[in-house]
Amino acid sequence: MKNIAETSGIDNKNNVINIFKGIVISFILTLILLFIFSTILTYTQIPESTIGPVIIIITVISILIGSSISTIKIRKNGIINGGIIGMIYILILYLFSSMFETGFSVNIYSIIMIVFSIIAGMIGGIVGVNIKK
Repeated sequence: MKNIAETSGIDNKNNVINIFKGIVISFILTLILLFIFSTILTYTQIPESTIGPVIIIITVISILIGSSISTIKIRKNGIINGGIIGMIYILILYLFSSMFETGFSVNIYSIIMIVFSIIAGMIGGIVGVNIKK
C-alpha cells in the first residue's frame, strides 16, 4: 500500500508534466495562429494597426486552449494550475523578447498582456477541470 508521501510526489510530478505540456501546446498554437495572421496581413489590405489587438487575442486563445487541455488530466486546482500556465507562458515570452529586442520595457501593453494571460490561464484551467472525459 502506498503512503501519502509517495502518492503526493507522483501527483506533483504529473502536475508539473501536465503544466509543461500546457505551456508547449500554448506556444505551438500561438506560432500557428501568428503564421496564419501574418499571411493574412501580407496578402490583404488589413491595416497594421490591428496587429496589437490580434496578438493579444491570439495569446489569450492559445493560453485558454493550452491550460484547458493540460488541466483535463490534472482534474483538480484548475484555477491555480491554469494561472501558473498563463504566468509561465508570459514570463517565457517576455524573457525572449527582452533578449532579442533593444529598448525592451514594460508598458501598459505589457501589463495588459500579463493580466490577460494569467486570467486566460485561470479560465482555461477552470474549463479543463470541468470537462468530463
